[in-house]
Amino acid sequence: MANKENGLIVDEMSDKIINTAEQIVMSCGANNLTVRKVLQELNITNRVFYNRFHNINHVLEIVYKNTILEMRKSIGIEMDSEKDFFEYVMDIVVKSLILSYDIKMQFNQYVFESDSLSDGNYEWWTTEIKRLMDYAIEKEYIKHVDSDVLSYSLWCFCRGYNADAVGRNIPREEAVKNFRYSFGFILEGLKK
Repeated sequence: MANKENGLIVDEMSDKIINTAEQIVMSCGANNLTVRKVLQELNITNRVFYNRFHNINHVLEIVYKNTILEMRKSIGIEMDSEKDFFEYVMDIVVKSLILSYDIKMQFNQYVFESDSLSDGNYEWWTTEIKRLMDYAIEKEYIKHVDSDVLSYSLWCFCRGYNADAVGRNIPREEAVKNFRYSFGFILEGLKK
């Protein structure tokens, strides 16, 4: 049964369109996603598509948000008390770099034009980083720092590094190696 949201149909076909768009983006990149490709892939009409979505950017936004949510879930920011805190943080930021590197290769232009600067992205990351910093302060793993300022600075470092590495087409393995090296100095400077 279909429901309506903002005058648009939300049903099983909506999900099929989103899934098909996701497959196209992952195989061809976001810049190659078109309504025509989705219509051809699903053998549907313009009317079927436009009864469910405003345009292809509407679908792309949903695909991107779903991808980012999956990435965030897979990062696993919950602290593992059995693991060395600094290794744990390094693992999180490296995993984030690898996942975002792969995602940005598919959504390159979209990411740099909209989401990397969005309030939602900024708030999620700075909140999670601050939570980790507050945990480390409480456990006396790191020096007492202003976790609000530090979370913003770390977010800028990671986001900027990712954007530059992807923009310059630095091979992922080299980007990860260089990131580990550089971020290691930041972590070392925080140790108590």
